Amino acid sequence: MTGLSDSFQRPIDYLRISVTDRCNLRCIYCMPEEGIDLFPREDMLSYEEIYTVARAAAELGISKVRLTGGEPLVRAGLSRLVSMLAGIEGIEDIALTTNGVLLARYAAELKAAGLRRVNVSLDTLRPDRFQRITRGQRLEQVLEGLRVAEELGLTPVKINVVAMRGINDDEIPDFARKTIDDGWNVRFIELMPFGEEGAKEENHIPVAEIRERLEALGPLEACMPAAGGGPARYFRYPNAKGSIGFISPISEHFCTNCNRLRLTADGHLHLCLLGEAEVDLRAALRSGVSQAEIKAILQRAVAAKPERHYLAEGKGPFGKAMAHIGG
Repeated sequence: MTGLSDSFQRPIDYLRISVTDRCNLRCIYCMPEEGIDLFPREDMLSYEEIYTVARAAAELGISKVRLTGGEPLVRAGLSRLVSMLAGIEGIEDIALTTNGVLLARYAAELKAAGLRRVNVSLDTLRPDRFQRITRGQRLEQVLEGLRVAEELGLTPVKINVVAMRGINDDEIPDFARKTIDDGWNVRFIELMPFGEEGAKEENHIPVAEIRERLEALGPLEACMPAAGGGPARYFRYPNAKGSIGFISPISEHFCTNCNRLRLTADGHLHLCLLGEAEVDLRAALRSGVSQAEIKAILQRAVAAKPERHYLAEGKGPFGKAMAHIGG
């Protein structure tokens, strides 16, 4: 194991794997109500192909894997993939990002297969608003998923909240109180410009403003993350069991500390979440290249990672939905 670093000397030890672009919700900042043009099923990587990539990545020094989508739990047999990944030497942490709708149903088998942690996307605590934001009516299912995940030890469960001005920003204090009263670990994420209904510039709230609103409830003390290797900066209120994280891809971008590579569901290595550059890995996988060549492609992709995103210059993945990239 040699370890991976990009051309800017950033260690790369984290692989995000999108297993599908399908989703059972239609969140207003992520996907239009009518859905998106889906990848043809024959273009989607099989679990065996994902395993091949993950094994090569682990041999190069990748130690953390996160499964994303779309909604990863809509893909059949996901626990089989988790079990396959858990058997790879060098993979120390396997986590999942989900909207939580199906979490209660699958949490036990995922835990048994080797899943360590879950992040749940939840932008409101109000049933009527949940329907408006997600275009679904399943808030109680999500809350049950949170309860089951905690009970099974898929912890720390992190709650991802996309803060949107005029849509859910009045609930920022409600989520913060959950970290005090119920021990939740809440992460406020800045809205990213992916062109959907709720992803407009006027809906963006910078992290500095979110934090200012939260400090009206009490002082925030810096703390270490309970687990994970993501870009959030963590704080907590005095005597709170839970934590508050801030993820600021726009106003205070974290590009200098980027440690990840993204594998899309159709087999491309996406080099920056908010960039356009990709490397086609599926063609190589299906041409029967050796494990050594897969590793070489991964190394070339890491070397080609950009220094930062260029949204301020008007460049970004504006023609793609978040579900195509994998978040």
